[in-house]
Amino acid sequence: MKHILRHVVIAAGLVVGTSLSTAASTQTIVDEWATVKVPPPPELKPVTIDNVKETAFLVLDIQRQNCNNQRRPRCVASVPKIQKFLEEARAKGMPVIYGRSSQATAADILPEVAPRPDEPLVAAPADKFVGSDLEKILKEKGVKTVIVVGSAAHGAVLYTASGAAYRRFKVIVPVDGMSSENTYFEQYVAYQLANVSGSAVTLTTFDMVKF
Repeated sequence: MKHILRHVVIAAGLVVGTSLSTAASTQTIVDEWATVKVPPPPELKPVTIDNVKETAFLVLDIQRQNCNNQRRPRCVASVPKIQKFLEEARAKGMPVIYGRSSQATAADILPEVAPRPDEPLVAAPADKFVGSDLEKILKEKGVKTVIVVGSAAHGAVLYTASGAAYRRFKVIVPVDGMSSENTYFEQYVAYQLANVSGSAVTLTTFDMVKF
């Protein structure tokens, strides 16, 4: 009798376990949204640019339509830092390449970080490699590493940085040079670039970049 009861208990446990497992497997990320634990922040690493001629500074979509205090105040806050780095990059002879959204014009780029006449400007959606000569320009200049800044972080920065990594460029992203409408967008971009794109992408800050 005890032997029979033991098997009944085991069978019941298996049924309950299977039911719980099935219930868990039917959950989606939307169902579990509120229970997701935020991962630790990615490590920011110091960067030394050994060859400025083989490194390009990509300034993407810093335009009056999206870089303003009403829409993206964090973009406005990033402009002085981008401007300072831009001046240093130019002084060292680093190639500077601009991207703008398809709906904007060159005149829409904020004057503090506007391109010079001899600096290339490509127009494209979020990924500046799509439908543009960006890859051709980079290869013709002998560029092997790109430093990517801009707005939105979840648009131009994420997709252009990922596109560069897929094309086997080394990618550097100063997190104080990327901005979005809210901090969550910036957070998931930092996580995505640090963890999905592998060692091709390095997250840093402007102050941690030396050349």
